[in-house]
Amino acid sequence: MLFCSLQYLVFFTGVFVIHWLLPWRQARVWLLLAASLFFYASWNEWLALVVGVSSVIDYLLARGMDRFSSHRVRKLLLFISLASNLGLLCYFKYANFFLQSLEAALHRAGGTASLPLLRVILPIGISFYTFEAINYTVDVYRRRIRAERNLAHFVLFITFFPHLVAGPIVRARDFLPQIARPKRWSWPRARLGAEYLILGLVKKLAVADRMAMMADPVFANPGSYGTAAIWLAALAYALQIYCDFSGYTDMALGSAHLLGYKLAINFDMPYSAANVSEFWRRWHISLSTWLRDYLFIPLGGSRGSEWQTTRNLMLTMILGGLWHGANWTFIVWGMVHGSLLVGHRAFRRWCGPRPALRSVLESVPGTAVRIAVTFLTVTFCWVLFRATTFEAAYVMFGRMLSWRAGLPGPLAGVSLWWTMAVMAVCHMVARNGGWRRVVSRTPSPVLGFGYAGALMIALTLAPEGAKGFIYFQF
Repeated sequence: MLFCSLQYLVFFTGVFVIHWLLPWRQARVWLLLAASLFFYASWNEWLALVVGVSSVIDYLLARGMDRFSSHRVRKLLLFISLASNLGLLCYFKYANFFLQSLEAALHRAGGTASLPLLRVILPIGISFYTFEAINYTVDVYRRRIRAERNLAHFVLFITFFPHLVAGPIVRARDFLPQIARPKRWSWPRARLGAEYLILGLVKKLAVADRMAMMADPVFANPGSYGTAAIWLAALAYALQIYCDFSGYTDMALGSAHLLGYKLAINFDMPYSAANVSEFWRRWHISLSTWLRDYLFIPLGGSRGSEWQTTRNLMLTMILGGLWHGANWTFIVWGMVHGSLLVGHRAFRRWCGPRPALRSVLESVPGTAVRIAVTFLTVTFCWVLFRATTFEAAYVMFGRMLSWRAGLPGPLAGVSLWWTMAVMAVCHMVARNGGWRRVVSRTPSPVLGFGYAGALMIALTLAPEGAKGFIYFQF
């Protein structure tokens, strides 16, 4: 049930109308809980049962941690929760990856073993709701929050359908109080929700899906295309993955606002970042902060020696890469970004005693150059993220770094450059706060026509056939 489909429009409209017609707060909770389970069951009803059962287990374990004062008992309950959540994640997502990797290693060592693969269906969004369950039980163990007493409230926190499939990763301490809070209709909030929904549709249909038409054929057969086509495909994919994922997040935020809930902002114009560290503070913010709070800091963070900080950064980014998918390309992608973060820390220390160099880098032209270099570096890394094998990535990197003849791109590059120009202008307007000032001073009828026009543009430019969201596979 894609956010940009007619099926979702009908589903959400029904939930929205009934939700605000119900006068009882608890009835609204049960409605959203039933709608969320139905939403997930529309993909696979048995996997919806898995999500529900694992949520009940975490609920009971957290209640036990709240009840017992013994440190050993509480640590044991936390261990059971972590083992069950990570066990489910490893079984469904990584079991075949580990078996295939072990079999390949045995073959390279001269063995002839053939390991059987498991016939499992990957639950959509398992990485997202697993991390949400872990942040809840860890925070209860650390006594940062009390265990939720109401089972329906807790299961709704895990399964709330706007964020269930692809985030943002929600913190229990932010979301659970909203469930217990009375909801009142608000026109400004409804308008904000509608704005998010329309913005997400424009990003997904008018940008991401059109950029996929340029990127997918090249990534599927990179050896047939020339250097120019490879670069255009890489740039198109950079736009595609950003508008696809941030478009989903915008529609998730909009759906939540229309139901009286607030989800965390997940993107802050990441392609305007001036360095890789800033990029990760702006890209997939809910994952970046989760990795920081529940992995990087527990490993020691930056409190130890420089070598220890480097180790912690590398481990965090490698595991962050593995979170994205069961493939060695994701692990190496995380390793590369970890190396870039380590390199940026070293460069920043080197610039410390050189004020003249810092002033040049922080000037307007210097900042523009840093933004361009960061964007091209991230785009270069996206090739490894998108490629399904190292061989395909090697071919693309080779052609990007040396001129090679081949087929032209599947689409004219002019659409890419126009899209990049429009996105750059939108970033500049949004970054300076100009958009909010314009909206606040524009009459409502004019805004309504503008939103209708944006929606028509999205529907007109959308290619035939709905494409799934990229982050559904994670």
